[in-house]
Amino acid sequence: MEMLKSMVKAVIAAAALSGAGASAADDPFQWLEEIEGPKALDWARAENERSLPELEADPRFQPMLEEAKSILTSKERLAVGAIHHGAVYNFWQDETHVRGLWRRASVESYRSGEPEWETLIDVDALAKSEGENWVFEGTNCLSPDYRHCMVELSYGGKDAAVFREFDAETKEFVEGGFYVPEAKSWLSWIDKDTLLVGTDWGDGTLTESGYPRTNRIWKRGEPLADAPVFYEGETEDVALWPRVIQDGGVAHVIAQRAYSFFETEYFYSRGGEGAPAKLPLPGNADIEGVLDGRAIFHLREPWSYQGADYPEGALIAYDLASGAAELVMAAASNQSIEDAGVGETGLVISYLEDVAGKGARLERDKKGKWKLKSVNLPKNGVVKLISAGGGTDDAIFSFESLTSPNTLLYVTAKNKAETIAKAPAFYDATGVVVEQRFATSKDGTKIPYFIMGKDSVLKKGNAPTIQYAYGGFLNAILPVYYEDPARPQHGALAGKMWVSRGGVLVISNIRGGSEYGPAWHKAAMKEKHQNPIDDFIAISEDLIATGVTSPEKLGAIGRSNGGLLMGAILTQRPDLYAAIDCGVPLFDMKRYTKLGAGASWVGEYGDPDIPEEWAYISKYSPYQNLKAGQPYPKILLYTSTQDDRVHPGHARKAGAMLKSLGYDYFYYENMEGGHGGTANQDQLAFRTAIEYVYFAKMLMPLSD
Repeated sequence: MEMLKSMVKAVIAAAALSGAGASAADDPFQWLEEIEGPKALDWARAENERSLPELEADPRFQPMLEEAKSILTSKERLAVGAIHHGAVYNFWQDETHVRGLWRRASVESYRSGEPEWETLIDVDALAKSEGENWVFEGTNCLSPDYRHCMVELSYGGKDAAVFREFDAETKEFVEGGFYVPEAKSWLSWIDKDTLLVGTDWGDGTLTESGYPRTNRIWKRGEPLADAPVFYEGETEDVALWPRVIQDGGVAHVIAQRAYSFFETEYFYSRGGEGAPAKLPLPGNADIEGVLDGRAIFHLREPWSYQGADYPEGALIAYDLASGAAELVMAAASNQSIEDAGVGETGLVISYLEDVAGKGARLERDKKGKWKLKSVNLPKNGVVKLISAGGGTDDAIFSFESLTSPNTLLYVTAKNKAETIAKAPAFYDATGVVVEQRFATSKDGTKIPYFIMGKDSVLKKGNAPTIQYAYGGFLNAILPVYYEDPARPQHGALAGKMWVSRGGVLVISNIRGGSEYGPAWHKAAMKEKHQNPIDDFIAISEDLIATGVTSPEKLGAIGRSNGGLLMGAILTQRPDLYAAIDCGVPLFDMKRYTKLGAGASWVGEYGDPDIPEEWAYISKYSPYQNLKAGQPYPKILLYTSTQDDRVHPGHARKAGAMLKSLGYDYFYYENMEGGHGGTANQDQLAFRTAIEYVYFAKMLMPLSD
């Protein structure tokens, strides 16, 4: 009887939440938004204690955990690095160095395939000596010599971090050097004694999204608080990013005012002298670098300037002295320029053509015409530009596919590509096939997807299948072998932990990414956000219609924006799935702008405080659309207490609402780790094993 009363109460609360005028008081689980609140933490711990033992008790868990560890901490992984001033810099983690090593090797030794590494920072030793839970977040070093560096370290993996000056020659932190206290900060070097900094200077210095809105020029020896303002944005902006690009001895100093997540104004000063002037670029344009005084921009929208029209998706060069612009490369309708690096005398790019990767050089001739020269790289896979520039025209690319381990290729200035290293196979791909297929979405759009499985399994049909997607923020989801370890849906881990056990993996190229350029992303923004949801469902239906799987054996997985997608398919088409893995998700889209960094994503989703925009957001917002009596599968929710990007309250409230409606679910909250959900490779291996054993439990019952 008490359960019935609580269910009725929750249904009434959910109904109240679905209205555009719902107030904070209508949310019965808002107390779970208090990140470190004792009651909220007790709830999270209790959920862990309820869920994890059941998953860990599955006899497949321990083998999966060992498999994940063996891949994530393998010393045989490729050491991917970037060239700077005659050396290749790399960050490395393994079972001995769980927090990692920042290190370098000479270009010559790296190119030989047997790099001779020199450790610059041992993060494990640093954390132990200082008694801190340091997570290495990266470095910002002054070009071209790459000696003066600011090292970014976070407590437990949060977005907020501290910056400390480091001397890469002495390999020591600089006593009394530059230091920026914990905040969501950005900085860049103007010269060895001057930084352009954006940080939290106290009341009124942050945007509504919680990011810096002021850039200041900070001289060595002066208090950070007294640094003079270079440029100041508006409170309503997303952020003001400090950017300095070194080009032939000239420091091009830029304040990037992001007045929405995707729209930016550029305020430029040569050397940081005088008031910065606004550049006449369109709002949706990304700066890639500066070459011989010409700023290279990637246009995300069409641009008409000085009598010329430049298409969406193109690369253009803008002369910072004269104001003249010229076309560098226009992408075809089936192409998408993914990355552009500025070398010593030209550009190096990677691009997609029908989701297949390619590489090229772009060089400007004496008449001012840009010429494309293809780089001879392996075909039918994922090509990534690893390094370009750093004082050379040489570049490093990688190639991989779901079944082909990563290969590193060194491309000389004369465009000769040579293989310098190849990762070992982390699973036996014998008999494993990969196919690209297309599904037709609700509005008639053809949506590509990749399917991976053993040939015998695909021929038999009705296989346990995991379908992965993201669907937002220009983030292309590619069929990689080993990419971002925080996403276990790639060839190495999926091949070893899932496909080798008779499962099938599906990579969904739904709208919202950059697979077909900016237009593919725009088709998923704001009032069009139902499109990627429909795309995902269309692929699911295609998998079922073609006999690959069935609703009883189909699982879905996504994290962050992909977690929002998982919540949407849970509430819209629960009949299609037997398992849903929903990681670090957005879930309550009524309050997302009030949580974490949510206010910065209004450009992607819209503003729920505007009734006209809440009208379309409310239709897919998972939290407001949860109902009793639905065929929801037993979902897995995971988050991180220290995630200061997507607030853990989303996942917590999702679980609490599901429970109040009478549904069972699995829940895992790591108490550290930031938006990646983990703080080190051991934690990542554990979470990965939890995810795959969940799918095995739901889609591959041991009785089978």
